[in-house]
Amino acid sequence: MRYMTAQTGEGTALYAVKGDRAYRLSGKPGFPGTDLWDAIRLGATATETAEAAMADADAVPLGDLTPALPVNTFAKILCLGLNYVDHVKEGGYDIPEYPALFIRFPSSMIAAGAPMIKPTCSDRLDYEVELMVVIGRGGRHIPEAEAFDHVFGYSVFNDGSVRDYQRKTHQWTPGKNFDGTGALGPSVVTPDELPAGAADLAIQSRLNGRVMQSANTSDMMWPVAKTIATVSEVMTLEPGDMIAMGTPPGVGHAQKPPAFMFDGDVIEVEIEKIGLCRNRVTNEPVAQAGEAAQ
Repeated sequence: MRYMTAQTGEGTALYAVKGDRAYRLSGKPGFPGTDLWDAIRLGATATETAEAAMADADAVPLGDLTPALPVNTFAKILCLGLNYVDHVKEGGYDIPEYPALFIRFPSSMIAAGAPMIKPTCSDRLDYEVELMVVIGRGGRHIPEAEAFDHVFGYSVFNDGSVRDYQRKTHQWTPGKNFDGTGALGPSVVTPDELPAGAADLAIQSRLNGRVMQSANTSDMMWPVAKTIATVSEVMTLEPGDMIAMGTPPGVGHAQKPPAFMFDGDVIEVEIEKIGLCRNRVTNEPVAQAGEAAQ
């Protein structure tokens, strides 16, 4: 099943997507809410419940919908760095023995199609195509052999990174959490439509139509099951948590000359069988000191 949360006049609503048509699930039996949470809560019965709701729903053209973030309220957004060997090398790092983990906050996240914000304080906004895992069933100390039982679905993520701020400290938090830099979606695809662990899928980024990154999800050093087992040694994973699986080589700071993103640029990140996330870069609005930009 392919799900998408979309904007409506009243807020957001959850849709099931079949080809180029979308069926509104919100308001149907089993889907009282306005985002992916209902499907996550339904667990193993989500597809059956969604198909029943689709039979009683009118289809609308997928292109008429404006994507929203899959869920309106996040618990944890965990991210892996340095998960592809050639990306480790292009960044000048040693091959890690343990995954580099950092956190993204909700204020940094945007939907597919929304403006990606280039901050006023930096000219080093970079792109990173990544597989995003959405947790469906929580747990602690999850065995690797059982990890896929805890996955609800997969999406496409652009881990927009402000490189000079990322390198200001040994912790990457500042450069990975500028407002409006992490693009997600538009769809979440359930595991039954994909290879196990979303392995062996082409993964690519394109800046203004030029291919910048091109690899395969099987190149990850820590694949999905191993990552879930490793992370759950540390913390309890909860339904709705998300794990970004790191990016392959070809990021902007490693290009010669560097290829950072500026106002008006269009960045596309795509994963085979999962989807395409496209965003236009926009300069951060100028705000007076102490005021939020509107």
